[in-house]
Amino acid sequence: MTAAREVDVAIVGAGDVGAAIARELARFELRLAIIDAGDVGAGTSKANTAILHTGFDAKPGTMEARLVARGHALLTAYAEEVGIALERTGALLVAWSDEQRARFPEIEEAAARNGYRRLRRVAPDELYRREPHLGPGAVGALEVPDECVVCPWTPPLACATQAVLAGADLHRHTRVTGLRRPAGGAWRLQSTRGALSARWVVNAAGLRADELHRMAGRDGFAITPRRGELIVFDKLSRPLVGHVLLPVPTATTKGVLVAPTVFGNVMLGPTAVDIQDKADTATTGEGLAALRAAVRRIMPALLSYEVTATYAGLRAATEHSDYVLEADAAERYVCVGGVRSTGLSSALALAEWVRDQLEAAGEPLRERREGLPAIRMPNLGERAPRPYRQPERIAADRAYGDVVCFCERVTRGEIRDAARSPVPATDLDGLRRRTRALMGRCQGFYCGARVARLLAEHSRLTTGELWERPS
Repeated sequence: MTAAREVDVAIVGAGDVGAAIARELARFELRLAIIDAGDVGAGTSKANTAILHTGFDAKPGTMEARLVARGHALLTAYAEEVGIALERTGALLVAWSDEQRARFPEIEEAAARNGYRRLRRVAPDELYRREPHLGPGAVGALEVPDECVVCPWTPPLACATQAVLAGADLHRHTRVTGLRRPAGGAWRLQSTRGALSARWVVNAAGLRADELHRMAGRDGFAITPRRGELIVFDKLSRPLVGHVLLPVPTATTKGVLVAPTVFGNVMLGPTAVDIQDKADTATTGEGLAALRAAVRRIMPALLSYEVTATYAGLRAATEHSDYVLEADAAERYVCVGGVRSTGLSSALALAEWVRDQLEAAGEPLRERREGLPAIRMPNLGERAPRPYRQPERIAADRAYGDVVCFCERVTRGEIRDAARSPVPATDLDGLRRRTRALMGRCQGFYCGARVARLLAEHSRLTTGELWERPS
């Protein structure tokens, strides 16, 4: 980061929300900088449930309810435009007791208030016809036909790619350490890689948004990380599940769900436990035991399948029941905080909200004549052909026929492309999210050394740096 560099807007955070904001603002003649302590999408965004929510179960009247509904429409269209893997599985909200079923009218009324009127009641006999591997005892369900499963990693990468191609400066592995604004002047951001001046600061720092908010001389919220642990089952379990299987939510959590993934696995989770350490993404014996206990009721057959991976994500929970959205035109500061578990679904709508705040504050937003660069992202889903199954592509470039990661069928060509892309992988964690390499049954035991060697060849880093670099 060059000390003398001055931009119009500095966006702190390159997760789902920050990257979407960068993409939206890149439509205009603005000098942009995107700053993140890790890689694009490497924080909370990489460890969510990968569900594109409709917002049917959001609290009516909240910004979250409005923005998730809008974001669902935007991301559905964007996925088709740029090639993000998405499956329209629909969801079934399953009641396991008469008390839970008695809440259906309340849930339907709230969904209608949120503008979603496509819920449909499903009787037990139909429910078991559609999901024959459900555990015994379900008394009915509500169908939510528009819930989808989506690749959780490609959306922020796609947004960041378009922003970078449009001229935005991306500063990865750069932590903001100070923020001040002299009276009447531009914001001065100090970081681990130098200083930056910006007329506007957009705070999309996720788990650290409250800390950046305080750096800006403000208060009003504090983030308490909410850890959600999840279990990913082997691909052989995928035929067990046809829909996202949701629980009836409580006042404090949406509960444990079972869902297919676009990668061909089945996912179980998350837990919801408030912790203090914003870097503690370790799974726990208690959390995994709680998930296994829950699945014994939801779908006991899952327990006979191998576990491919376990992981934990941290959600940016605050003391407020809604997003923390703030725009100060005089100070030229915007905060997008407390987004919790719906950032993937609402990100593109939050980006529109930020754009509108800048416009309302009098910021001249002149659209670029050339518009956003058109892109097509690598397909990571199983519903569309991947390179190893494309004879024409292999004939043109044999690297796409050289499978390196056999568990996930990732080829040498894909690893090369990830290292040479506009937002390249610079470590193995980043490569996982761009290609699926190292994420299968063996977790890199068989292919790890070759994968690291190939990435090193294209990234000018040593294999040791690729394993050790924090994301």
